[in-house]
Amino acid sequence: MAIKTFREVIAEAMSEEMRRDESVYLMGEEVAEYNGAYKASKGMLDEFGPKRVIDTPIAESGFTGIAVGSTLTGCRPIVEFMTFNFSLVAIDQIVNNAAKIYQMSGGQWNCPIVFRGPTASAGQLGATHSQAFENWYANVPGLKVVVPSNPYDAKGLLKSAIRDNDPVIFMESEQMYGDKMEIPEEEYLIPIGKADIKREGKDVTIVSFGKIMKQALLAAEELAKEGIEAEVIDIRTVRPMDYDTIIASVKKTNRLVILEEARPFASVSTEITYMVQQKAFDYLDAPIKRITTKDTSAPYAPNLFQEWFPQAKEVVDAVKAVMYKS
Repeated sequence: MAIKTFREVIAEAMSEEMRRDESVYLMGEEVAEYNGAYKASKGMLDEFGPKRVIDTPIAESGFTGIAVGSTLTGCRPIVEFMTFNFSLVAIDQIVNNAAKIYQMSGGQWNCPIVFRGPTASAGQLGATHSQAFENWYANVPGLKVVVPSNPYDAKGLLKSAIRDNDPVIFMESEQMYGDKMEIPEEEYLIPIGKADIKREGKDVTIVSFGKIMKQALLAAEELAKEGIEAEVIDIRTVRPMDYDTIIASVKKTNRLVILEEARPFASVSTEITYMVQQKAFDYLDAPIKRITTKDTSAPYAPNLFQEWFPQAKEVVDAVKAVMYKS
């Protein structure tokens, strides 16, 4: 085992897969000469050369279209967006091309491509650079959506995403790139579509994903001090969703709180709430609570941002509410 950062394991996963399969290549803004905007492709240009680690102009629609088209010639591209806010420039290529190729070709062509980069907020970056689009992309049949919360999961999930024959949206966070964790030296893969129970508990289920998992785990620690044992589930993959793990936990704890970094309307937590009430309604001892960002664009001012972004205390309060202890 070795201590590695999130950015290091992203580069490691891509490099291992590029050594394994010559059809894999990386394309994006500043991924080559600059070693990546967040240094998540450090050293890759030196090893693989400019034909497989490709710097692009600031033209997301153009280079995304090139990458999608290259899958039809046998390539397996990785496209880095400097932020998923910029993926909106290329959303036609992602939604109307990558996600539709397999169906509209009658199964003749797969589209093995990974779109990766940071999602959601990263501090004082303003409203147009602080949006979470997990629920947007998860709404599109044909796309898989992966949002890891730590370096270990990120490496195993990214390797699986690169090997997947379907297009995968792989969402990271600028605020996680420096996170450190012990990583095995030997190769490992984490299957797409399988949630992970990060903390066992019997009193209440907390479900989350991505960097805001830190708030969920912090809340669980605070609750434990008061004798409340929360089971914390990291869904890891928004689509396909591992409903079975969530529902099994709810049947055990009888209470559910969902935390995500997105606006409330048509959110991932809304989908989870619907499926739980469909499949485990009789096990619920209290209405489900969801915690999201406030229903407005992200503010720039730090004091307002603090109010907008979900905090561990909100999770603690929600848990106490579903346990009728508030």
